[in-house]
Amino acid sequence: MSTHTKSSLVWRGITSAIPLFVPALPFAFMLGVVVTEWGIPSLLGWSSSPIIFGGAAQITLLTLLGEGASVAAAVSAALIVGARHLLYSVSLAPQFHNQPRWFRWLGAYLLVDQMFALASIEKWQDSDDFRIFYLSAGSTFWAMWMTFTAIGIIVGPVIPESWGLAFAAPVLFIGLLAVSIDRWQTLAVALVAMVAAVALAQLPNRLGILAAALIALLVGLLLERLRR
Repeated sequence: MSTHTKSSLVWRGITSAIPLFVPALPFAFMLGVVVTEWGIPSLLGWSSSPIIFGGAAQITLLTLLGEGASVAAAVSAALIVGARHLLYSVSLAPQFHNQPRWFRWLGAYLLVDQMFALASIEKWQDSDDFRIFYLSAGSTFWAMWMTFTAIGIIVGPVIPESWGLAFAAPVLFIGLLAVSIDRWQTLAVALVAMVAAVALAQLPNRLGILAAALIALLVGLLLERLRR
């Protein structure tokens, strides 16, 4: 253990998580709108929160099921949307390498976009410090997502369409991008991903997201090799 105390790391994890959760609030209410709009039973809709714990994949799954898509098609699309988490795992693998097995399982479950941003900002030298911080921040995200998706389902029927909650996803990811950019290579990769995602947006089953992520990954690897 480093000079950081356990309580200070727990508090740091909680206070780091809360600001990044704020842009996800409209996402939680959007889930409520989707559940009520498509007539999905409230408890069933909310149960997707602890099972999936990934807003974009969760909304994709419920939206496609509500539109009458087959279970296989809806699940496949949700998996494609969530495939970016595989890239997150590759990036954070060194931080997880010396961790106990139980944490590698639990940590993977908590690895949402915000957690990846937080875990990537600082290179942790002490594995115990990283584990305490990660679990504190991840548990905060988890508790808040469970709470606010439940609230979103309750208030979803009374949310006016004029609110335009579709802006939630772009705002969320722009916020995460602003936090994680620390050098020009990161900015270049982000711009490549953005252009590729727009150019490939018409691919079926949202394959454009996965393709853009893979293109950005290759660009990032190339820039990292050139930097060295």
